[in-house]
Amino acid sequence: MANIQCQFYSETLGMSTNIQVMLPQHSALRASRDGKLPVLYLLHGLGADHTEWGRHSSIERLAEEKGIALVMPSVGRSYYTDMKKGAPYFTYLSEELPAVARSLFPLSERREDNFVAGISMGGYGAFKLGLSFPERYAAAASLSGGLDIVSRVNGPNSFLPFEVECIFGNIAELKGSENDLFVLASRLAASQQQPPHLYQCCGTGDFLYQDNLIFRNHAIAVGLTITYEEEPGEHEWGYWERKIKRVLDWLPL
Repeated sequence: MANIQCQFYSETLGMSTNIQVMLPQHSALRASRDGKLPVLYLLHGLGADHTEWGRHSSIERLAEEKGIALVMPSVGRSYYTDMKKGAPYFTYLSEELPAVARSLFPLSERREDNFVAGISMGGYGAFKLGLSFPERYAAAASLSGGLDIVSRVNGPNSFLPFEVECIFGNIAELKGSENDLFVLASRLAASQQQPPHLYQCCGTGDFLYQDNLIFRNHAIAVGLTITYEEEPGEHEWGYWERKIKRVLDWLPL
């Protein structure tokens, strides 16, 4: 597995940014994709960065075994949004990052070869991408995701003082906005678009467990198909290490 630390200038963010890219050196999947690799975008949690997955999990070995490329961006504490008082990270993530990554590395552009997954804040980001752009992603996976963002900002949370308004703006307008996954799920279910495969898991001892149940129930109620799993576990890497292996086995490769 080639493990690449890549820094480039982002026109969207107006600054240099970092991604970690892992490319399998021997992948049988390339032969059927004109030399290109299927790719999983792996999103980090709140307070972390692009190195989190490589430092805390066995993702490099697991991806090599599957023959899949990994792209891990860094978005600060943006909660994968176009911040009201900050950088447009969601536009960067959804538009510029895939284009730059494909220009530099042998990554497939086909929907059926593009996937996204994340933990905690990154689980929210993964579902936001998948629900917003179902034509681009074949699968999206949330591990212990902060999926009920309205509940997060109005209840106990890990945001810094004044950070919520910088990210989301007027909190009273957050519910029903483009940052509300419940709205995105309902909109997609009512459309004629093919939804991505959705995978969601959360440990029963996780502080986000109830939020995950609420989102799962909503997704099912509006007509989305979702693979949901729960088991004893908390908000920590021992649990995510087990579940990311499950995600890679679940991906429609």
